Amino acid sequence: MDDQRIAPTRTASVEQRTDAIQAVMEARGMQPGAAIDSAYQLAEEEWVPLNGGRIVAKAWTDPAFRQRLLANGKAAAAELGLSMPPHHRHLVALENTADLQNVIVCTLCSCTAFTIIGLPPEWYKDLDYRARAVRQSRTVLKEMGLDLPASTEIRVWDTTTDTRYMVIPTQPPETIGWPEDKLAAIVTKDAMIGVARLPGT
Repeated sequence: MDDQRIAPTRTASVEQRTDAIQAVMEARGMQPGAAIDSAYQLAEEEWVPLNGGRIVAKAWTDPAFRQRLLANGKAAAAELGLSMPPHHRHLVALENTADLQNVIVCTLCSCTAFTIIGLPPEWYKDLDYRARAVRQSRTVLKEMGLDLPASTEIRVWDTTTDTRYMVIPTQPPETIGWPEDKLAAIVTKDAMIGVARLPGT
């Protein structure tokens, strides 16, 4: 029997694999670089939390819009010129109150209504958050800095294939009467995910 030694295989780095895929695509006339640049620009300039902030501010100041938002979030967002991908068939707006805290999670991956509230934060993608947010929601929120009274009900909403959620935070009392653009600027991504409350609430 010949003493044949098999050389160990070396796994290519992520960068090398990315470059190889890009080279194959370019050889077939595709332009992955341009697509990546376009997606990056969308994420940085158009898929921003201010979009959701505009929706929240409108809901705070316009009771009729608020009712339309609660009935059909995607249609209400479209009224403000905000769109969602076709596979995001539904946008459900969840209204917080003094005694109710809504929290969003995606237990399977990291889905959010990204065109509305922005891309998911790194902690939202983390397996620990995804696994514990449903079972230990009060503890997880406390660890993230939101220590709610025992009397506050917590409802956790798990994103599905075609349904996205956004939380409508409680409006700080001192902001009543502010113009919509000023209100929109105080609404945070964390508040629209439900792991934070706005100051004064």
